[in-house]
Amino acid sequence: MSETSNAYRTVVVGTDGSESSLRAVARAGAVAGACGATLVIACAYLPTEADDRELARAQDVLRDEAYQVVGSHPAEDTVRTAAERAGAAGATKVRTVAVEGSPVEALLDVVRRESADLLVVGNRGLAGIKGRLLGSVPADATRRSECDVLVVHTTG
Repeated sequence: MSETSNAYRTVVVGTDGSESSLRAVARAGAVAGACGATLVIACAYLPTEADDRELARAQDVLRDEAYQVVGSHPAEDTVRTAAERAGAAGATKVRTVAVEGSPVEALLDVVRRESADLLVVGNRGLAGIKGRLLGSVPADATRRSECDVLVVHTTG
């Protein structure tokens, strides 16, 4: 088998727009660029017409950060910004998707739909009450992914 047949062809990375997640995007961009792979950047969001109690709970816990998880427009802005960061890191083939749903389910759905062979996640999940509400995306995605996972040290 040649070395190029072992290279990653499709890399998926998720972002919520935080600086920590953008570090993972940059690393994914560098890996994708080095392999000549397509990078797919995904951002999950809750629909604005979702159950009012669910939205109220998320907005109450997330306060000023609630814009990151409600509605597709903020998610589309988030992936656009992330694509610029990935390009600066070396990615040449970049696609972006805003996906309705919880972060882990949305990310794994993109991995399946894109037939990705690498998923990149940051090591920093949401701590405290935010983590309990939304779950730890890195831990859950790593445990449940059916492709290789690169965990990027994004803290500090």
